[in-house]
Amino acid sequence: MSRRDALWQAKALKAPKPLPLFGMDGEGEREPMVDLPRMTLGQEVIEDYLALRLSLRAHPLEILRPNLPESLPHAKLAEARGRVVITGLVITRQRPGTASGVIFLTLEDETGTANVVVWTKVYETYRAAVVAGRLLRVTGRIERDGQVTHVIAEHVADLSHRLSVLGHPLRIAAETERAGETLRPIRTASRARHPREQARKLFPSRDFH
Repeated sequence: MSRRDALWQAKALKAPKPLPLFGMDGEGEREPMVDLPRMTLGQEVIEDYLALRLSLRAHPLEILRPNLPESLPHAKLAEARGRVVITGLVITRQRPGTASGVIFLTLEDETGTANVVVWTKVYETYRAAVVAGRLLRVTGRIERDGQVTHVIAEHVADLSHRLSVLGHPLRIAAETERAGETLRPIRTASRARHPREQARKLFPSRDFH
């Protein structure tokens, strides 16, 4: 059965414990049939992340992709040239002591991962997004070192607020930059109130400073 149906049936068991196996006070009680609305894919993904910190149904970027037409999927970076725009969940942040303050980010979308290099001057300009963002849009240029492809960041934008609309049907507006931003955030089990704090609770990253 679906998650919502299972929760509905579980919450019906309100008799004193231990519950009898049969009878009107136990599993034998018959409730009226209820037609619960189906959960959206975004709601299912959010609940998966709340319970498991991952989801096998879909990646959050797969759901948000219609409102990110400017962003190149990570799987296409190997063929890209020049300047690109990418968007992804931050899964690691690294600032090695031998790198003179350079920060290395690993972003993840539904197609794979992307390596992002943030030089010191860029970091100083976009420090809040680089340090606290859970969903980042990075504009930069492609650089290759052998078979490894890097994106050298020139502009970093924090799109973490868009994660708060995963549980709603997305509206694709003409101005995709503003699409979905006015939707009310989902209600989750997290106690965090601000969308950025919700994203931090649901989509934590591994940070090494």
